[in-house]
Amino acid sequence: MRNLLAAAALSFAACSGHAQLSIEITGAGAQRIPVAIVPFVGEGALAGGANAAISAIVRADLERSGLFRGVEVPSLVPAPTEASSVNYAEWKSRLADALVLGSVAARPDGRFEARFRLHDVVKQSSIGGVAYTMSREQLRATAHRIADYVYEKLTGEKGVFSTRIAYVVKRGSRYELQIADADGANEQAMLVSNEPIISPAWSPNGKRIAYVSFQNKKPIVYVQDVEVPKQNIVANFKGSNSAPAWSPDGTRLAVALTRDGSSQIYLINPDGGNVRRLTFSGGIDTEPRYSPDGQWIYFTSDRGGSPQIYRMAAAGGDAQRVTFEGSYNVSPRISPDGRSLAYIMRNGSKYQVALLDLGTRQVQVLTDSDLDESPSFAPNGRQILLASIAGGRGVLTAVSADGRVKQRLTVNAGDVREPAWGPLLQ
Repeated sequence: MRNLLAAAALSFAACSGHAQLSIEITGAGAQRIPVAIVPFVGEGALAGGANAAISAIVRADLERSGLFRGVEVPSLVPAPTEASSVNYAEWKSRLADALVLGSVAARPDGRFEARFRLHDVVKQSSIGGVAYTMSREQLRATAHRIADYVYEKLTGEKGVFSTRIAYVVKRGSRYELQIADADGANEQAMLVSNEPIISPAWSPNGKRIAYVSFQNKKPIVYVQDVEVPKQNIVANFKGSNSAPAWSPDGTRLAVALTRDGSSQIYLINPDGGNVRRLTFSGGIDTEPRYSPDGQWIYFTSDRGGSPQIYRMAAAGGDAQRVTFEGSYNVSPRISPDGRSLAYIMRNGSKYQVALLDLGTRQVQVLTDSDLDESPSFAPNGRQILLASIAGGRGVLTAVSADGRVKQRLTVNAGDVREPAWGPLLQ
């Protein structure tokens, strides 16, 4: 169990912290769509300081996905906008399959309007465009929305650039529960404590986070609104209270409690009411996770002699073993489409992220690191965020579901652990 000897200290912070994640892309997909993103006319009025230009953020988002490759864009006179006619032959000669043109203009009310249009260079046609009204502070959020639009139009899948991630940073004896944009920017500390914080889990609507804090010298499950610095106790029973997981409709949490002896799975309301025990095994049952349709709960158990992943109906009943390859399989995470299971597998002396196709039963090891933990799917299922070790300290890694694209997310002077990828924002 983690060291609980540090003096208790607890605070909340709504301001930005100083632990922004830096991202290093260490692999890319073989077939990447070449896209030219021309600097938006007028975007320089918003860029500067902590803000990059909108076009630069869009390009970085798309390249980070591993599905796109930015095409170098020369200085063009006059600079084209979304309203300009397009010489498709010129862009085809620059080896671009897609083209994004846009502009930013000030409005009389002090806000700005960002307009853009996406073109299919191969088909020599316009795909569509959108105009967004924004404040100066919403520059990055608007750029992420533009990147989401381009991603969806060109791949047919939802983009996740506008989503957020949660993670825990440990610096010295201090723990910080941070939330940030999917690219690591706009980080905020939800909770700061001298005691460990683990297992953050986003509510389905992205407005609340459940987590476990040791601030009272024992593990207690809390729920906290993302925008309101107030903790609400969900589970503070005798023994350990851990591993919260939301039901898809947000009305229930599955948790692991030792209130009746060994660790078992229980269901509980987010306000702490209506507690119901779900498992009754002689082993240790922990790490519950709902299936996307809410019909099943997957969990880790050693009831068969070694840690394996099981599932049972969310309403209760007999458990079925899911993993059979290897003697140690823990931390189940179900893909958003319900077809795959990501988990931590012991592979020789290493602990790595594996992906099980629930239909074909095929298992693929996605990482080559030594000690992986806490896998978390992106809401479109394309990537998995996880904690790992590099250079003797904790880092986050994102790996594509096919294992080809890898990124490393680090924080200066801090260990980063316990990642959780938030839902698509409505």
